Amino acid sequence: MTIDLYINEANDYARDIGAPVLHPHVSVIHYDEAGEIRHTLNRTGCYGIFMQEEFPEGLTYGIGTYHDGDGSLIAFAPGQIGGKRDDGTRRQYHGWVLLFDSLFIQGSAIEQKLDGYQFFSYHSNEALFLTPEEKDTLSQLMANLRRELAAPSQAFGHDDIIRDYILLILDYCNRFYRRQYEEITAEGSDILSRFQQVLTDYYAHGMQKENGLPSVKYCAGELCLSPGYFGDIIRGALGESPKDYIRNFIVRRAKNLILSGRTIDQVAGELGFEYPQHFTRMFKNATGQTPRQFFDSQRRK
Repeated sequence: MTIDLYINEANDYARDIGAPVLHPHVSVIHYDEAGEIRHTLNRTGCYGIFMQEEFPEGLTYGIGTYHDGDGSLIAFAPGQIGGKRDDGTRRQYHGWVLLFDSLFIQGSAIEQKLDGYQFFSYHSNEALFLTPEEKDTLSQLMANLRRELAAPSQAFGHDDIIRDYILLILDYCNRFYRRQYEEITAEGSDILSRFQQVLTDYYAHGMQKENGLPSVKYCAGELCLSPGYFGDIIRGALGESPKDYIRNFIVRRAKNLILSGRTIDQVAGELGFEYPQHFTRMFKNATGQTPRQFFDSQRRK
């Protein structure tokens, strides 16, 4: 994959599009003031929040193509790739960008809470879809943060106030993430039925023969959700993890195959296990019986 721009530091993007550099480790850009800019496919070495009225068609985000929506927000952590390849066109965008370096948040409350900000993890084409009120809230905070960035660096508490604003922005993003998560969880039955169908189709198409057992990452991708977000939804709806759900699905399938008279080797192969002993171990851990013991107990009934 050819990268157009390496955003190694928070201000690399500002320099590329000609936006003001206001702080050595934090950048806030108002797209409305930046004029027309080129598309770029970026690799980020810092943390980033991109909030736009409309993202370009065909935007790469994670390993897939991001499907945009009005007032949407996407977040990047160091090492991630996103954007759109430079095709020579220039376009006016509307919204805000916040970028900050890892160095700036070391030892702060932001760093302590990073693991809880799941919107920074990505897999396919998940993003936050903001309501108009949520967008207004973040826009006001971005404007206030930029004013503080423009204040004299020797002003009392300058960097602490900047960190407080960043923390507040991230906490609001987390609130909006939870709101979106709760809305999807409320429709959990639909997610569960689609999850079940993904697993059914996986075996119906014989994908286990080439790829082995279905993974949480694969199922989440088929549902256009990140693994972390997907896990939250399934645990909220079922009280168990997606990994446990997949295991139980495989065990139910295994029981039917065992009772049909297939050998342990045949069952393991049909389910996607590389070695029969791995299947036997998983089956016993899940049921308390080996496949042979299960078969014998069913025959005695």
